[in-house]
Amino acid sequence: MRTTRREMLGVSLGIAVTSSLRAQPASSAPPIQLPKPQTEGGKPLMQALMQRKSTRAFDGRKLPEPVLSSLLWAAWGMNRPDGKRTAPSAMNKQEIDVYVLLEQGAYVYEAKEHALRPVAAGDLRAQAGSQDFVKTAPLNLVYVVDLTKAGGNNEQDKVLYYGTATGCIAQNVYLYCASEGLVTVVRAYVDKAALAPSLGLKPEQRIVLAQTVGYPAGTPSVS
Repeated sequence: MRTTRREMLGVSLGIAVTSSLRAQPASSAPPIQLPKPQTEGGKPLMQALMQRKSTRAFDGRKLPEPVLSSLLWAAWGMNRPDGKRTAPSAMNKQEIDVYVLLEQGAYVYEAKEHALRPVAAGDLRAQAGSQDFVKTAPLNLVYVVDLTKAGGNNEQDKVLYYGTATGCIAQNVYLYCASEGLVTVVRAYVDKAALAPSLGLKPEQRIVLAQTVGYPAGTPSVS
């Protein structure tokens, strides 16, 4: 059966539209240097623990860059000259990468440089979870394990070790949010098959969990 010119044009336009909806790679873009994190102040630990909770209603207001900087450092930043982190990992493998999904694009957090390395342009937040709030909250963190770095002599040990490391990072985020008036929820509902290629993940990388962060719904803006 012959294909008409109009049909060929329709196919071409369909491909173009589909391609435009996909996040475009941003690996050639320069990293975004984050401001120095605020490592003093905040609520006392016991108060932060008292206020730690999961929330699923978020204000869409963007997080200021200094807040994003301090949050990422609290989550998985370097807190010692030898390169060790704010959260533990078995045998100091540091096998978890934190991907940062913002409205304008997706990044991976580089702890050594305290910078964001672009991995995809465009808004990928809707791919970070099935709940409606995920696509409009200002920040979604996606925790990805690099299995080539993971410790353990067998698959069961590997899962235990990288799962524990991810949980510790997520709890750091919870405590920072409780201290700074933000809200968060850690989530397992992620379309991993769709999100992994959008983030340019390699076969040895695996999405573990995601975590949504923002201001509480109805928070008044401060000018």
